[in-house]
Amino acid sequence: MKQVLIIASSGGNLYSLGGSQPDRLMRELANQAQAANIEIKGIQFISTEQSMDSIKRTSSAKLLGWNNHNQELEEIYSGTLEEVNRKAVDIDEHFAQLVEKGEVDGLIAMSADPSGVNQKVVEAVSAAGIPVVGTGGTSMAEIGSVGANIIAQSGTTGTSNKTRAIGFMTALSKHLGTSYRPKLHSEMNEEQTKSKMVNLRGIMTSSLPAFIALAIVLAFSKIPGLEPLGDVFDLLIGALPVVVAVIAAKQIADLDEVTIVAGIVAGLLSVNGGIIGGLLAGIGAGYLVPFLFTKCLKLNFPATTVNIVAGGFGGLIPGLLVFFVLSPIALQVGDWIRIAIDSTIAFNPIIAGIVAGLLIWPAILGGIYHAAILPIVLLEMESTGNSFLGAIDMVGLVMVAAGINLANIIFPRRKVEATAAAPSFGINMVFGTFVESAYPFMFANRLVFIGALVSAGIGGAVVGLFNLRGTAYVPSFAAPGMSDNALGFLLAMLASLLSAFVFTMLANKFSKAT
Repeated sequence: MKQVLIIASSGGNLYSLGGSQPDRLMRELANQAQAANIEIKGIQFISTEQSMDSIKRTSSAKLLGWNNHNQELEEIYSGTLEEVNRKAVDIDEHFAQLVEKGEVDGLIAMSADPSGVNQKVVEAVSAAGIPVVGTGGTSMAEIGSVGANIIAQSGTTGTSNKTRAIGFMTALSKHLGTSYRPKLHSEMNEEQTKSKMVNLRGIMTSSLPAFIALAIVLAFSKIPGLEPLGDVFDLLIGALPVVVAVIAAKQIADLDEVTIVAGIVAGLLSVNGGIIGGLLAGIGAGYLVPFLFTKCLKLNFPATTVNIVAGGFGGLIPGLLVFFVLSPIALQVGDWIRIAIDSTIAFNPIIAGIVAGLLIWPAILGGIYHAAILPIVLLEMESTGNSFLGAIDMVGLVMVAAGINLANIIFPRRKVEATAAAPSFGINMVFGTFVESAYPFMFANRLVFIGALVSAGIGGAVVGLFNLRGTAYVPSFAAPGMSDNALGFLLAMLASLLSAFVFTMLANKFSKAT
């Protein structure tokens, strides 16, 4: 296994791009080094509490080294910067000796000090012709001036911990002849099948807070005097495709800020295609960013340029494709889904509510809810800020779970069940989520399970009766105010809650009697 040394500091510009958090910076380097079959032999890191562009010799600093056993940084010494620099000279001498003994195959430098605390190791590496990679315009220029074999260098602008680490390891592995597959995720690399990374459920679930913010703004805009929030509502609707695009891109290829920038560019160009357009553009960016990133590295582009090309063109190309070609199609697909829902409700809203209520529990138990129903809820919310299926969610799932928990608080079969149900009831009422808390009671008693289905159907019937639109994932006491009919929504919530409460109470009493 090849061995490398790392000499670094919090740096000037680097300080705001990872240098202020050396643990994270080095963890990413260690992660990529492992993927390249390269071992970190040692680290000399001078950590400061501010950028070195404005630091004083009396400022506080720490000298950090590398614990090979635990594979993490450890503090060696702390004091003023001047004191730490004097202490760091000992490590510099040790590193130089390792190079002279032939135990080092490469050097990574980040905002190093080649004329000070890193002088001896830089001179030793230069004499031995060992490959050097690094960032920091001034320091890399100084390292090059003493004849070092620099194979990759750049400034720090536009880079991140991950992109710098990948750039270093790409250059070193190519020069040293080791195999390297960049780790774009904690347990994935760029050669793994990308289609497995596209998880519609994960994208929609992660995007949910933006849609809830939309619903909240809509509710407040109905309050007299707050009508101007309607303009904020319109602005948020336009931003939803951007949110979806960023999350989709980052899910596929997590290259930190590079992926985020690409997702934003792709999302901005896809707003005319709605959230489906944003989804398509984001997925395209997620595939294209690592492709461009890798190609640029192989062409020995500086790290800053690599990031500009990957982040800029990685978002621009799929964004333009959606803008000029796919937007009308994506928008039409979304409209068709909404039209299908509206047509079903218009045919017979009560039956539609009953069917949706009866199916909502089997859907979530079967794993269909997050993959199919939640995306439809978000599509509905994209145009109106609330949703028919969102109302079914709150009424048929959250309120039913709350009713089951409430019955087990007041009329439990065993005291331990009351203890478990109390916090679950509170979470459902206060946060509008945690329907899973009803599972143990539903699975333990068939009557409770049947009662949950029937109660959801009853609540769904009331939703249909008033043709309600609403949302879950918000405080239950606020949900009526965020619907299109506060009184009707309240009645629907009470209907399902009380029904589930009665069914569970009877089930518990019957179980005790037998």
